[in-house]
Amino acid sequence: MEYFVGVAVALGVGCFTTVAGLDRDRSLYPVILIVVASYYDLFAAMSGGAALGSETVALAAFALAAVVGFRTSLWVVVVALVGHGLFDWYHGQL
Repeated sequence: MEYFVGVAVALGVGCFTTVAGLDRDRSLYPVILIVVASYYDLFAAMSGGAALGSETVALAAFALAAVVGFRTSLWVVVVALVGHGLFDWYHGQL
C-alpha cells in the first residue's frame, strides 16, 4: 500500500507542478530531489541519530546528482529520482 501511495503522490506532485506552471524553472525537480532525500536525515535524527551518518552519505549522493543534473542535463535528475524510488524500496533491507 505504501508504494502505491508513494507513486500516487509523486505523480500528483508532477501533475500539479506542471498545471500550476512551477516546472518552467529547471531548478524545480533538482530541489525536489534534494528535499525528498533529506527526509532520511530527518527520520534518522528523530529516531535517535544512530543512522544519521549513513543517511547523510545517501543525501550527499542525491544532492550531488541534483546539482550535476541541474548544470548539465535534467535527465540525470530523472534517473536520480527513479533511483531514489528504488532506494526507498530496498532501504528497509539495508
